[in-house]
Amino acid sequence: MKQLSQASKTAIGGMAVALSVVLLIPTALELFVYALPALAGILTLFCVIELGKSWAFGVYLATALLSLLLVPNKEAAVMYTAFFGYYAIVKALLEARDLPRVVEYLLKFLIFNASVVASYLVLIHVFGMPLGDVLGVDDSVWWAKYAVPVMLVMGNAVFLVFDLALTRMATFYLKLLQPRLRKLFRFK
Repeated sequence: MKQLSQASKTAIGGMAVALSVVLLIPTALELFVYALPALAGILTLFCVIELGKSWAFGVYLATALLSLLLVPNKEAAVMYTAFFGYYAIVKALLEARDLPRVVEYLLKFLIFNASVVASYLVLIHVFGMPLGDVLGVDDSVWWAKYAVPVMLVMGNAVFLVFDLALTRMATFYLKLLQPRLRKLFRFK
């Protein structure tokens, strides 16, 4: 199979960074604060497949830096930087090792939970957001004290769906889209 040239990798990486940052900008409207960083992170998955892990990491770093500088919604930028941006790379690294499935998922959930806790600590202590604003909860209601554990449980459920969706997307891309794209662009 013919390898991509450095110029082609740079062009693809640059387009992935630009598209990722563009996807994060609409979060200024408070819509899709979690969905758009996840969608931008999916572009990293395609970079892992087509360019390799090191190029995908470069795309992640460039997007993370630009999103922290340019994206008005810092929560979305932090979510991308703290988890969604690099998760596809971590997933590829973990799944490349022949770990037992239970160990693999324990590591994935550990990484996810550490990332979520770290990102909320950054939002609260660095960006000065009150916990209620970060969680979208009024601090004065009686159930506010249960918001953190409930959000973590819900977040873990959504993370599992996200992980499975990445696997399905990679399979779909490799089996159906990649062969057609390579034929279209006459790339063997």
